[in-house]
Amino acid sequence: MEFSSNEPILSRYTNEYLYSWSELKSLVKIGIINSNTMTAFAGFWLALFYTGSSLSQYWHVLLVILIGTAFVIAGGCVLNNYYDRDIDQIMKRTQSRPTVTGTIDIGHVLIIGISLSLIGILVLSLASIQTALLGLFGWFSYVVLYTIWTKRRYTINTAIGSLSGAVPPLIGWSAVEPNLGANAWVLFLLIFIWQTPHFLAIAIKKVEDYRSAKIPMLPVIYGISITKRQMLIYVICLLPIPFFLQGIGIVFVTLATMLNIGWLALAIKGFFVKNEFKWANHMFIYSLLYLTIIFFLMIIITLPNNLL
Repeated sequence: MEFSSNEPILSRYTNEYLYSWSELKSLVKIGIINSNTMTAFAGFWLALFYTGSSLSQYWHVLLVILIGTAFVIAGGCVLNNYYDRDIDQIMKRTQSRPTVTGTIDIGHVLIIGISLSLIGILVLSLASIQTALLGLFGWFSYVVLYTIWTKRRYTINTAIGSLSGAVPPLIGWSAVEPNLGANAWVLFLLIFIWQTPHFLAIAIKKVEDYRSAKIPMLPVIYGISITKRQMLIYVICLLPIPFFLQGIGIVFVTLATMLNIGWLALAIKGFFVKNEFKWANHMFIYSLLYLTIIFFLMIIITLPNNLL
């Protein structure tokens, strides 16, 4: 390896290391890891609240949950990249992934994906076997049911993908309350329902990408008008969810309902806009803000109870 006389050797090594780290972050899809560990934490946190437990009793379990979930999600995302490398080179938004550019050896990608997945399941087993099995189910739903089976065949792929994304709250909850009470499943439903309008907004924004790759997303097969109707239906389904979590308090129910009404208004607006892609981007941004605010409210409102 040759180095320029004008560039310090240490700087060159540092730049190469940072570049490799950037590639690794792209490979594991760090954004997906962050969102899923957040919902796993939310499940854990609400389980503390509803069981009258304290964080001081379970802080070590929380570390296990966050680390294990992050590794399982990372492993699933790496394997998703490995399997989808043929269609990723067609879509503009995925052409820079290391599985497409070849900056990470494809054989190493497979090893990394399998290793991260196994480590994640083993770490989750330190909390309980049930927690590990839930992690395994989430991984199986994403890698096998979504990536391998439905993504390239059926428009229902979005719902199947949503199934895997709704599992992390159950992982966190099960570490505190193995019985998974009704409130745990309400949280599961919240994430499951939220994901469809979120991902369909992306599908509208990137409809030409999906069409080029021959991925049967809803707007590709049935058009944007039908997709808007589906998004509206799912947003409507979110309306009663806060009332099933009224144990958190009236402040949460009120603010969450306001968020739901705001999203409903934006979804209805979609039937009257001229620029559908701009509207889809607004739906996407709102979905991110929605989930962040909802979980922030859950944590802040229950904070005094869980720290005692």
